Amino acid sequence: MALYLIGDVQGCDSALQRLLNKISFSPSRDTLYMLGDLVNRGPDSAAVLRRLMGYGASAQCLLGNHDLHLLAAAEGARKPSRKDTLANVLQAPDREALLHWLRQQRLAIYLEHQKKQYLMVHAGVLPAWTAIQTIALASEVEQLLKSPELPDFLHQMYANQPNAWDARLRGTERLRLIVNALTRLRFCTAQGEMEFETSDGADSAPTGFMPWFDVPGRQTADVTVAFGHWSTLGWLNRPDVLALDSGCVWGGCLSALKLGAQASQHELIQVTCEQAQKPGK
Repeated sequence: MALYLIGDVQGCDSALQRLLNKISFSPSRDTLYMLGDLVNRGPDSAAVLRRLMGYGASAQCLLGNHDLHLLAAAEGARKPSRKDTLANVLQAPDREALLHWLRQQRLAIYLEHQKKQYLMVHAGVLPAWTAIQTIALASEVEQLLKSPELPDFLHQMYANQPNAWDARLRGTERLRLIVNALTRLRFCTAQGEMEFETSDGADSAPTGFMPWFDVPGRQTADVTVAFGHWSTLGWLNRPDVLALDSGCVWGGCLSALKLGAQASQHELIQVTCEQAQKPGK
């Protein structure tokens, strides 16, 4: 049995197929942990969703900002932009089945493997949150995703405030902050104030900000946090963080990390991707 962490697919089903062929993936034997942004910008989001649905429990999937964007577009809470490629889901004959499956997926996953602890999210974790707290906060949103209240929240989801955690937050503001941290975070201050405008590499932090994983005293430093979302960061391999968005949709690579018993035994497997989008276009 092998466990694989896979970065942002973003609708690039042919690249995913080639990667799965390269690792000789067997759903009866292996497990995929998909780190979010399953859909959008690439050419065939519907095929990606159908493929992962078909793998059942062998594909454990996180939701990223693009996956939530699809749910928002389906509810009329967000108009698709000119760069979006969601039509083949929104107009699919099995649209409702695809969207229902998406609503059952997670925002954070905690995994113990070979006596090592892994926390998986799409984007990042606020420095004040422990791994256990992150899972608990993610579950608040996961329950909402499955509830009749989801459409109302999706109409209120898009805003950058509040941008710092406060345990006293309630209602929409609390849920919005959790979503923004887990699916959009790149940079924050030492106090955990989030910044959402900068999407360049780790060395492009605005004054007073830093990559979320470099905040001193971060409460998840005792586990390995695996994430995607940050294509300009690329592959990052540290004992405390694994970054796996290698820019497939932009013509980079699609990456899978086969987990070993020790960090030195992890194996990175990549396939090159056809460019589906041009940056800045």
